[in-house]
Amino acid sequence: MPRLSEIQDLIAGTNLTPELDPTQINITGGYAGDMLSDVMSSAKSGQAWITIMKHLNIVAVASLVEIPAIILAKSNIPEAAVLQKANAEKICILSSPRDTFTISGILYKLLNPDY
Repeated sequence: MPRLSEIQDLIAGTNLTPELDPTQINITGGYAGDMLSDVMSSAKSGQAWITIMKHLNIVAVASLVEIPAIILAKSNIPEAAVLQKANAEKICILSSPRDTFTISGILYKLLNPDY
């Protein structure tokens, strides 16, 4: 099971919630999606969520589903209030310059090395 820090390195990610340590966060899978209702109904606890959304509701959904990390594609950066809420909810937010497709492929390969 990879740690978020390993994923962060592979996607050239920046930790926007430095109060949370990516070396201490295990990731069991990934989910890519930009519809909150889809993420709520299909994502699983322990997965990293890849999205371009950066509003406050992403933290609420991640908390509800027990997603420990949100990866913002295409260098998206949320407002300070989103990051404060993420820290409070213990949800690490990374920002990557890569697009959703590329991040998904990297995460898939990492989680399925024999594929």
